[in-house]
This record gives sequence, C-alpha cells and structure tokens, in this order.
Amino acid sequence: MSTPTIFCLHALGSSRLEFEPLAERLGDDFEVVAFDLPGFGEANRAEGLSVDEMVDGVIRKIRRHGSTRFLLAGHSMGGKVATLVAARILDGSAGLFGLTGVVLLAASPPSPEPMSDESRAQMLGWAATGRIDHDAARTFVDDNVGAPLGAAADERALADVQRSRAEAWTAWFERGSREDRSDEVGTLDVPAVILAGGADGPLGEDGQRRLNLPVYGRADVVVLEGAGHLLPLERPDEVAAAVRTLWREHAGRGPEVPVDVGRVIASGRTNTRTRRILARRALADRPSYEPRALTPAQLETLRAVAARVVPQTGEPIDLAARVDSQLHRGHSDGWRNVALPPDPEAYRLALTALAGFGDLSEHARDETLTAIVDGSWTPPAGTLTADQMTLWFEDCRVDLSRTWLAHPATMARVGFDGFANGGDVQRIQGFHLLAADTREGWEPLPHPTHDHDTQEAAR
Repeated sequence: MSTPTIFCLHALGSSRLEFEPLAERLGDDFEVVAFDLPGFGEANRAEGLSVDEMVDGVIRKIRRHGSTRFLLAGHSMGGKVATLVAARILDGSAGLFGLTGVVLLAASPPSPEPMSDESRAQMLGWAATGRIDHDAARTFVDDNVGAPLGAAADERALADVQRSRAEAWTAWFERGSREDRSDEVGTLDVPAVILAGGADGPLGEDGQRRLNLPVYGRADVVVLEGAGHLLPLERPDEVAAAVRTLWREHAGRGPEVPVDVGRVIASGRTNTRTRRILARRALADRPSYEPRALTPAQLETLRAVAARVVPQTGEPIDLAARVDSQLHRGHSDGWRNVALPPDPEAYRLALTALAGFGDLSEHARDETLTAIVDGSWTPPAGTLTADQMTLWFEDCRVDLSRTWLAHPATMARVGFDGFANGGDVQRIQGFHLLAADTREGWEPLPHPTHDHDTQEAAR
C-alpha cells in the first residue's frame, strides 16, 4: 500500500506552518503537505486572492505533487477552499483523482460564513493601514483560542497574522467569506470528519452542524471541549487522532487504485464524465451502510452470496451494498427476464428464500448455489419458484461481477484502460495499437492486487 497524502489548507491569518505539529504526529503513516494560500505565509504577493483563484491554485499544486491517494484538510478559511476543491474533484472537472476523504477544522462553510457586522468591521479596520500590527494580531489570537497557547505556538500564530497581506485579509472579509457556493457544491458523498472547538464562536459546534454537516452526508462531528478556533495549534493530538480514525474506519478502506492508473484517470485521456464516475466508485464503502431496497437481513444474505460469487482478499468492495444502492436508484443493466418480477422485488423474494445462507459452511453454501444453478434447489413457499431462482441467480451473478469490474482498482487488476480514449479536455485520442498483446507507451500494466494474484505472477 502506498503512503497516503494529506493536503492541508490553513486558516485566515495563518500559514502552512500551523500544520507542523500535525505533521510531527502523523509523519510515520501519512505524507503531510501543507500549502501557503495567496497572501499568507511565504505566498505573500497580493494576487490570486479570490476564492476561485485559491481553489485553482490548490488544484494545480496537488496535480504537480502527483498523489493519487489523499485526504484534504481545511482549517477555517481553508475549509471553504477544501470543500470547493473536493467538489471539483468529485465532479471530474479538477483533472485530479484519488480523493479519499475530507478533514474540516473549525471550517468556513461553502455558504456565507456566520459573522456579526461588528466583528467584520473590526477585523477590516485592522488592515486599513496596509499592515496588521502586533496589537491587532494579539487580539485576534486571544479571541480565537480556548486557552492560551504554548510559547512557541503563540509566537508562530502572532507572526503569521502580522505577515498576512492586508489585501488578502480584506479580500476574505469583504468577498470570500460572503460568497454562497452551496449550489455549486451540493452534497458530497465522501468520508469526512468535522472538528469543532467547544469554546469556538460562530464556527463552533452549532455552526458546523448547521452549515457544514449537511454538505457532507458521510461526516462524523468531533467536538474538542474547551478548544477555540485555532485547532491545529491548540489540540494537535486530538486532531491527529481524528485523522487516524477517519482513515482507519472510513477513508482508507477498500482496494487501492495504483498510482499509474490513477494518473491516467486524472489526465486528459479520460473525459470529465468518466473521471467523475470513477472518482465516486473509488470511494470507500460505508461500514455502517443502511440498505435502501433490501432489509438488513436480506443485505447480509446478499453479502454472503457475493463472497462465494466474487471472492475477495485484502480490502474488499462491499458489492452487496452497491447492488442494493443500484436497486434503490433503479439502475440496472437495462433488461429483466419476463419470468421474473421487477429487480427489487425479485431480489427481496430470492434473498428471503435464502435466509440463513450466511450461517452455512462454505461447502454447504456452494452446494446450495450449485443446486440453484441446475434448478434442483427447492425454495420455501411464498418466494420464487425453483426456475425463477435459477433465473434470478443468473442476474445476481451478473450484477455482482459487473459491480466488481466497474471499480477502478479491478480495472487496474485486469489491465483494462479502455475508458482512457480522450474527450473534453483534449481531442479524442483513441488508441493506435489494436493488436493482441500490444500496449501503447502511456498504458499502465496490469496490477495484481491480491495475495493469490501476486503468487501467480511470481510463478
């Protein structure tokens, strides 16, 4: 497994240095890469100060870095930027691939940031002379912590505020913080953790639950009691723990897409629509997925069937949950046998007939499925007939196999890159070498991703 990257975007009046304590705590397991946003830290030129320019700049930096397996972390102002970057990655327009999750730290939402007119006027006044002085910086830091920072962190925070460009400071309060980008972002179905300071103001727990949680349908909210707004400096241990939990329990689950395949998906050889589809398919499944078309018991039975039809080692894809989601949304292969009821009903009846399948031994499960295939298995009354079970299981095998093959990690495993024929970023390039056992220079090699594949390759 490759080392995942965390791209970190700092708060207003801060710099990439605010993430050094986090990097110290996560460096053994993650590559922590923090950027200075325009007008802050070492990026102190008065240009590129709009939200869109910040988003474009972050996308360019991630692209230059080349990671295809990463988290986005955004603190306060950086949270709004991170959310917009995430939205563009997931809709395919950013030309990036590999977002696995988002970490929001006292984050500004995509909607206008809650702020009183008095506070806005006060902070705009600090930059009116063209620079932010020590007294203003002192007030800003003190107003944004739940308890005094340690000496080194306090010195760093004060220095970062004072070296902020007045133009960048003003641009955020006059324009960036007021922008409503909610319609552009919509709801992001990506693993996320939202951290809030228990002693923070408008962007504390209530603000995060009201403004950011509706954007992230898969987010957990973590409240750091007694903390203020400067979470990376105030509580680096708790922030690091939340990142590890997000990765271990949510974002880092599921099969990994190899780097070279991820870069082809990110490139102009893959069109925006296809990139959007593959980006969403690559996201980890919800561990606590709640079925929409099936009952929980039926879903567990389908998982047991899937384990025999498409055995997986390593980090598995939750094929049953994905099929359930497709049934709920009415997505199918476009046809059904006339002898069967509609797909959702057929699945419910068949899985009811197979109740208890998951409790059988592997041998007994295989015997049951073999009997269903040859029509000799007798289903309980009130479900499907034996012939219907045979037809349903044929459809079920197709659905499970198709869903497995649709994952970009599986495409890499079998060496399929037919999606990369160009499109809307560059002209349609297509393929030039069409003979068997020939590959073009840009094409990735097949990637064995499971233990038995590796053993076969070694032979």
